[in-house]
Amino acid sequence: MIIPLRKWLSVLKFLIVFVSLAYMFYHVLTLFTAWITPVDHYRIPEGHAVKAFQSGDGKQEGERMGDRLRFYFWYGE
Repeated sequence: MIIPLRKWLSVLKFLIVFVSLAYMFYHVLTLFTAWITPVDHYRIPEGHAVKAFQSGDGKQEGERMGDRLRFYFWYGE
């Protein structure tokens, strides 16, 4: 039985290069994500920001589930 040593070494070299590049790419993306994400997600916005979420129990007068769904699909929010 002949063992194709050169072929196995070629495949092994390819796998080592592929895994190392994938590992480096993962860490570059992790650093990039950490760079773009803001430090404090819940800070009060500055400038002319508008509050986009109104907390409530959802049982206000005249607010039914159908109306809320129509509003959602109409404005796409």
